[in-house]
Amino acid sequence: FDPRHYLGTHCYGFPKTGPHRLRFLLESVKDLRETLKKKGSTLVVRKGKPEDVVRDLITQLGSVSAVAFHEEVREML
Repeated sequence: FDPRHYLGTHCYGFPKTGPHRLRFLLESVKDLRETLKKKGSTLVVRKGKPEDVVRDLITQLGSVSAVAFHEEVREML
């Protein structure tokens, strides 16, 4: 979870993620973790800036050959 996603917007100061969306996200992550666990896998969840968290995970794991990600689409006003 990137803390920057929970700050106010640039234009109007409203939260990017309100309480209902946050609850949905948390429930979705919990459900995904439970589903993966039933299949013998796991889900790594971290809080922080992705550029820091991913770097730290790669360092911890030691043998990473690829990293995939997506970038949030930002509206142009």
